[in-house]
Amino acid sequence: MYRFTLRNCIPLLLSCLLPIAAQAQLKVTPFSILEERQRSEDHFTQGLYFDGQRWWESSGLYRQSWLAEYTDPSAKPVRRKWLPGRLFAEGLTVLGDKLYLLTYKAGELHIYSSGDLQHLGVKQYSGEGWGLTSDGESLIMSNGSDTLTFRDPDTFEVKRQLRVHGAGEDWSNLNELEFAEGLIWANIWQNSRIIAIDPESGEVLGAIDLGRLNPDVRQNPDTVANGIAWDKNRNGLWVTGKFWKQLYLIRPEGLGFIKNTAH
Repeated sequence: MYRFTLRNCIPLLLSCLLPIAAQAQLKVTPFSILEERQRSEDHFTQGLYFDGQRWWESSGLYRQSWLAEYTDPSAKPVRRKWLPGRLFAEGLTVLGDKLYLLTYKAGELHIYSSGDLQHLGVKQYSGEGWGLTSDGESLIMSNGSDTLTFRDPDTFEVKRQLRVHGAGEDWSNLNELEFAEGLIWANIWQNSRIIAIDPESGEVLGAIDLGRLNPDVRQNPDTVANGIAWDKNRNGLWVTGKFWKQLYLIRPEGLGFIKNTAH
């Protein structure tokens, strides 16, 4: 009779666990740098958006928050609106002819005309506001947890929620968001990685690591990576960080991006 001992079990257990461990490990996707632009280092970047011609950016902190429009992010803003001192600007996105701006703890979504930054109104929400993007139909919001909330752009009512999961990691602290190449891209607060999320399942499909882009990051604990803007025409992502002096256009080698495309 074959005696089933613990020694016999170990190889069997390892053969079962190894594929699971391999599947759980998150793949880090390489990227190339297409362009680097210098800018002022006083931007506490919360949201970043690019439509191919114009840029919009939100900068945070109480009594220092602003919303700005640029034609060149290396130059002075074409328009800038300072927020009331009680508001801490957070993520933003543009959908149609409107710009939507979150606030950190005030529970207020501020709506502006994307043409001239005229203030159009305010919608209320519960909890904190962190990052914001759009898939063309819904506004997609993060609040510092591992859950993304899809909201109606007219009412800001909740349509559905999506828990981000996968690769055996906890994906809380989701911050600035961008929708690009059919995926939701997310900064993680105080983490150099940007993750790519399936908008239907919430599964994390891959990541890129921006750790090598900012050599000054260790001199100030607040200089974390934050800010993603899709450049559809040039097939890349503009990325930056809080108090970063640089704005980079990068192209991931995968995750929906084509490798061999002219700059």
